[in-house]
Amino acid sequence: MSWGTELWDQFDNLEKHTQWGIDILEKYIKFVKERTEIELSYAKQLRNLSKKYQPKKNSKEEEEYRYTACQAFLSTLNEMNDYAGQHEVISENLTSKIIAGLARYVQELKQERKSHFHDGRKAQQHIETCWKQLESSKRRFERECKEADRAQQYFEKMDADINVTKADVEKARQQAQLRHQMAEDSKADYSSILQKFNHEQREYYYTHIPTIFQQIQEMEERRIVRLGESMKTYAEVDRQVTPIIGKCLDGIVKAAEAIDQKNDSQLVIEAYKSGFEPPGDIEFEDYTQPMKRTVSENSLSNSRGEGKAEPKFGGKAKGKLWPFIKKNKGSTPEDFSNLPPEQRRKKLQQKVDELNKDIQKEVDQRDAITKMKDVYLKNPQMGDPASLDHKLAEVNQNIEKLRLEAQKFEAWLAEVEGRLPARGEQARRQSGLYDAQSAPAVNNCAQARESPDGSYTEEQSQESEVKVPAMDFDDEFDDEEPLPAIGTCKALYTFDGQNEGTISVVEGETLYVIEEDKGDGWTRIRRSEDEEGYVPTSYVEVYLDKNAKGAKTYI
Repeated sequence: MSWGTELWDQFDNLEKHTQWGIDILEKYIKFVKERTEIELSYAKQLRNLSKKYQPKKNSKEEEEYRYTACQAFLSTLNEMNDYAGQHEVISENLTSKIIAGLARYVQELKQERKSHFHDGRKAQQHIETCWKQLESSKRRFERECKEADRAQQYFEKMDADINVTKADVEKARQQAQLRHQMAEDSKADYSSILQKFNHEQREYYYTHIPTIFQQIQEMEERRIVRLGESMKTYAEVDRQVTPIIGKCLDGIVKAAEAIDQKNDSQLVIEAYKSGFEPPGDIEFEDYTQPMKRTVSENSLSNSRGEGKAEPKFGGKAKGKLWPFIKKNKGSTPEDFSNLPPEQRRKKLQQKVDELNKDIQKEVDQRDAITKMKDVYLKNPQMGDPASLDHKLAEVNQNIEKLRLEAQKFEAWLAEVEGRLPARGEQARRQSGLYDAQSAPAVNNCAQARESPDGSYTEEQSQESEVKVPAMDFDDEFDDEEPLPAIGTCKALYTFDGQNEGTISVVEGETLYVIEEDKGDGWTRIRRSEDEEGYVPTSYVEVYLDKNAKGAKTYI
């Protein structure tokens, strides 16, 4: 099976076919190139997606990734980033192993094809030239033969004519002989050229053309093999990254299996535990005894007319950091006194740990400077020891400042840890409130507290003097005339109102306000003439009547 013998007369068709083969190769290169662009675009989109959902530094999102479910999601994002990298590898390998090599091969193929068909055309032109020479000698031979016949006929005519002179007859005879000789010469020339043409034609059809077409056939077969190898490489490039992509997917599965719901639940406890104890049972108050009515230790407060009460560390006021204590508006206090005890303890402990790390860094730096100074003392040519004194003094000063700061926070931490109820104190602190004996201590601690700028303030001494609404609200309702409404309010949340003196409300319900929040976190409202009580201020949105007596404007 050879193109040289089977397709000896299909020069033009072979030229078209080989050009089509090069076009197919270029089409495949274009296909692979577009695939690489898709891989790069896909990898870029995956990286952008992963980056979009990465937690922002120093934000609340970063704190959320303490939970194992969020950590698994973060691992998924990281694995997807690596997954995108493998698609970039596919693009790079397709470019280097297929596109670049095939592009060079196409250029070489075009040059080789051009050379082969140039040789073929040259052989064609040569045989055509030989054919033209043959045709020319043939026509000349034919022409000379005809001329010789005419000359012979003319001579015979002249020789037969008695009226013609002998000289004219001789002249016609010589002319006939000349023409006959010319015909013989043309015959010999035609015979020689014919033999030469037949030889050239045999060489053309049995040697030159088969050789050229065989080279073209080999060139075309190499093109087909190269295309097949490129397709294998195309598949192999994908197969090479498959194990790594599998590892990325295994990493996602492993991260998902590492999710620990119990651990996340414990983290929720650590994040939001206030450190308070739930209030104990309310004692029975016997009104049959002719004695001054007292309020049990478990009540929310003394009667509203008795003035200042003990701080309350329990309750359901939604949105309050300290239950029943007005939220501190403005900047966060340096000692985190606006937080519940457990959360405050965690914040203070975190601050102490940070300060200790900073102290250790400064101590390490001081040790390094001291060692350097010793080296300078032993080898003065290396540097001046006195040049390090200023830096050493600065570091010592920083250490002293950090230690004082740490002592301050450690004192606050000790104060909080002393206040937190221990397990054995439950019987003594059933109501969740401090004993009356501990109230002065609270005041003293608050008075000894520093403000963020380091100065002492009396504001914090008033934090412990919190007014708490009385639980015996019914007495006031019995003894007093109904208070006029000073505005209206809308319930933002549903409140059960299970404690004495409170009233249940349903989300979206509109009621009358008869007594505004006095700073204790409770607002007195009325549904009807016979149904009124207290609700947490944070549970309602108040609209006060500016013309009402004692009304305040809320900002």
